[in-house]
Amino acid sequence: MRLPFLDRDHILALAPMDDITDGTARRLAHRFGADLVYTEFISAEGLIRDAAKSLRKLHLARDDHPVAIQVFGSHIPSVVEAARVAEQTGPECIDLNFGCPARKVAGRGSGAGLLRTPEKLEQMARAVVAAVALPVTAKVRLGWDEQSINVLDVCRRLEQSGIVAVAVHARTRSQSYSTPAEWDWIARVKQAISIPVIGNGDVREPQDAERMFRQTGCDGVMIGRAALGNPWLFRRIRHYLETGNLPPCPSLQERIAVLLDHLNDAAAEKTELRAVLEMRKTYSGYLKGLPGAARLRASLMKPLTIRQVVDTLGAYQQTAC
Repeated sequence: MRLPFLDRDHILALAPMDDITDGTARRLAHRFGADLVYTEFISAEGLIRDAAKSLRKLHLARDDHPVAIQVFGSHIPSVVEAARVAEQTGPECIDLNFGCPARKVAGRGSGAGLLRTPEKLEQMARAVVAAVALPVTAKVRLGWDEQSINVLDVCRRLEQSGIVAVAVHARTRSQSYSTPAEWDWIARVKQAISIPVIGNGDVREPQDAERMFRQTGCDGVMIGRAALGNPWLFRRIRHYLETGNLPPCPSLQERIAVLLDHLNDAAAEKTELRAVLEMRKTYSGYLKGLPGAARLRASLMKPLTIRQVVDTLGAYQQTAC
C-alpha cells in the first residue's frame, strides 16, 4: 500500500513534536508547502483509557491533511488498539514512534527504547499493520547508542512487516539532539530497503535540505525544530530545490501577520490565555534576525492577551520602520 504524496519528488514533512505540532502548527506548515505533517506523539495507553490530553491530540481539521497520527507505547495490544482508535479520525496514515529519546518514553521501553528489542519492535509493527486498513509508517533513530547502531536491521524488519515508509533521525538515542546528525546512515538505509526513506536531522536552511537529498538519495526531508516559528522554511526549500536560487527571508510585515494568524488560530482552537502562553516558545523563530529581536522577545513574554501582543508588536513596528 502506497501513499500518493510519497510518490512525488522531494517530499517535505513537518516532524512530530510534543506540545508543538498541534493543529495550528500543522495547518501553517501545509500553507507554506509541507507535503505531510505529523501530530504530536500520542500515548497509546492514554488513548485507550480516554485520557483527555491524548484525545485532544487526535482532533483533525479539514486543512490538516495529508496528516499522520503518531502513536507510541511499549505494550503491543495497547498500541494496536490505539492505532484502531486513531484510524477512526481519518488521517492518511498511522505512524509508529520508535525514535523518541525522552527518558519518560524511551526509558520505559517505548519510542527509541524499542530499538533495544528489535524483535518486539517488528512484532508491534506487524500487529498494527494487520489491525488497521490505513498505511502504517514509522520513525526511528540509528540505535540506542553508538555501540548498538542497528538501524539497517530495524528498517529491514519494518519493511518486511508491511511498513510503507520510514523516517530516519540520524542520531542515536543517547546522542539526543546534541551531536551532528550522521547523514551517511540515511544513505545506507536508502540502499538497504525499497520503501520511501525520509531523512531527519540538522536541516535548518534550504541549502541543508538540498544537500541531504543529494548526499543521501532520500525520498523526503523531515524538519522539526527549525520549523518552529518558521513555517516559511518549507516554501523557501521548495523554491531553492526548483530554481537553485535562495529566496529572501520573509519581511517584517509578513512575519508579524503570520505570527498573529498563528496566535488567533491557536486561541480559537484552545483558549486565549493558553494560546498566548504557548506562543512564547515560537517567538525566537518568528523574530530571528530582526534588529532588537532579543529585546522584543523579552517584551513578548509579558502579555496575557492577544490585544497586548498586538500592541507590543505594533510598538516595535513603529520603531523599526
